[in-house]
Amino acid sequence: MSNSHPLRSLTSVSEIDHLHLLSEHLGALVSGEEYSDVTFVVEGKRFPAHRVILASRCQYFRAMLFNGMKESQPQAEVPLEDTQVEAFSMLLQYLYTGRVSLSTAREDVLLDFLGLAHRYGLQPLEDSTSEFLRTVLHTQNVCLVYDVASLYCLGGLAQACCAYMDRQAPEVLASDCFLTLSKTALLAVVQRDSFAATEREIFQALCRWCRHNCNNEVAAQEVMSAVRLPLMSLMEMLNVVRPSGLLSPDNLLDAIQTRSESRDMDLNYRGMLIPEENIATMKHGAQVVKGELKSALLDGDTQNYDLDHGFSRHPIEEDGRAGIQVKLGQPYIVNHVRLLLWDRDSRSYSYYVEVSMDELDWVRVVDHSKFLCRSWQSLFFTARVCRYVRIVGTHNTVNKVFHLVAFECMFTQRRYILEKGLLVPDRSVATIACGASVIEGVSRSRNALLNGDTSNYDWDSGYTCHQLGSGAIVIQLAQPYMLGSLRLLLWDCDNRSYSYYIELSTNQQQWTKVVDRTKVACRCSTASTSSAPPSSTQRSKRAARTLSPSSLRYSPNHPPSPSSNSPPGLPLPPRPHTPTPSKAFANPNLPLRLQEKTTDTTLGISIHTSFFCDVTQHNMLLK
Repeated sequence: MSNSHPLRSLTSVSEIDHLHLLSEHLGALVSGEEYSDVTFVVEGKRFPAHRVILASRCQYFRAMLFNGMKESQPQAEVPLEDTQVEAFSMLLQYLYTGRVSLSTAREDVLLDFLGLAHRYGLQPLEDSTSEFLRTVLHTQNVCLVYDVASLYCLGGLAQACCAYMDRQAPEVLASDCFLTLSKTALLAVVQRDSFAATEREIFQALCRWCRHNCNNEVAAQEVMSAVRLPLMSLMEMLNVVRPSGLLSPDNLLDAIQTRSESRDMDLNYRGMLIPEENIATMKHGAQVVKGELKSALLDGDTQNYDLDHGFSRHPIEEDGRAGIQVKLGQPYIVNHVRLLLWDRDSRSYSYYVEVSMDELDWVRVVDHSKFLCRSWQSLFFTARVCRYVRIVGTHNTVNKVFHLVAFECMFTQRRYILEKGLLVPDRSVATIACGASVIEGVSRSRNALLNGDTSNYDWDSGYTCHQLGSGAIVIQLAQPYMLGSLRLLLWDCDNRSYSYYIELSTNQQQWTKVVDRTKVACRCSTASTSSAPPSSTQRSKRAARTLSPSSLRYSPNHPPSPSSNSPPGLPLPPRPHTPTPSKAFANPNLPLRLQEKTTDTTLGISIHTSFFCDVTQHNMLLK
């Protein structure tokens, strides 16, 4: 072979792929008499088939056609009950070719086709059909699809139907499709908190369903029990519910008593549920109804703010009447709020968050009024239906004004654990991304302790230190947490060791010692773990504050370096990195303070090149 003609790639010619021809040729056998050895009879129509093809494609047909019974006899005729002709024809097309068009089929045929896929155990076909049905839901078919999905236990499709009905609840209630729901499916739909229609609309729709489907009073009473009567006004109960005769006078009196004796926020409200999406936006109809400089809060800009603009505010007053109040577009189910406190300097704030449906009865869902917080606040609480959210600042370390840059509100499906109202984090919270900040300590880079870099450090950089016998290293976290374990990485570029202790505080005034390693020589990675000790919420929050909540403080005074090539207190020449970690036990749950002590004569000590907090259940991990 001539060298002037390079060899062609064998990729395109070494593999033969004629699957389209195979599908086409097998498709020609569908419903054809040629070579057929079994016939299915569906609603009087005959479908010749080939048992070996069906058996190879479907376990159900393999058991039916090769079981030694009459169906396995040559040229047997097999009647199929409860099967629709068009749906079965589509099924054969799929079994022979692996292809079928869903977009041209009627909705009733699609539902029958889905039923056949479920009956014959064709899981990939069932999944693909369910996926298609999710894309074609509308008010006139969603109830039919939901009924079928519930019947066949298709959780994903049923959930998609519920989400659609939640968003279009009034239209679904008014549709003829609503009357086709089975009683079980009907109750499953209207008993959900996220079915966001008015109780009057639900009552009238259930009355219509009962007239169409109920033949006895017992069934009607069971259906009507899904109506949340205390959510209706007195006039609605007297002028709408009472004339229907479907609910007894005792039921009406009980509802009136419940409404008159209960707090408004204790009533079982319904609300819109939109998971993982911020609903405090103008797109969703939210607006700031109380506070100064209202326009800045919901504009979505979390970067461009300074001393003069880019935030909303209110004066801090003793009576708590002032605040920043947001009205949502409609009642929503929420369990997560994010706040961005003004953080262009080192100031901290205290605050609380309340929710309400009527602006009269408020429930406090987050209380950080006794703790210093900064930057982003990630707040979780038990899910509630609310229309109004109020943020009230109670303290500013600089002046008497509360500044809020951004507000987000949503329902999250993220797993979280709360204890005494505080978040038990499942990841490091002593990080720059989580708003932690080193407020005391000496370093060439302010947050070298928190940047997560545990590899790039030497004699000159990558660590934070303080002078022995004076000061400490202090870290402030963004908000309070419940903590239980920590890890420290001590500077280890030679063979020196350290002794130290760790304290936590809720106010940076009173400190609680949780780790004492003053009589132990420690090197490299040091871990500290303990179960959450009995402590006040204030102490827990403070622990979160210094370590997990809002700040961790290490206050060091740093003397001059002994040499230009080594950090203070590290006069020895570099030596090979030979870590020998030592364990230490801590008492978490409080703001964290770390102070170094050693028995040698060095004047300063590098604490660690990184500091971060990971929490699993009650464990706070610092590295």
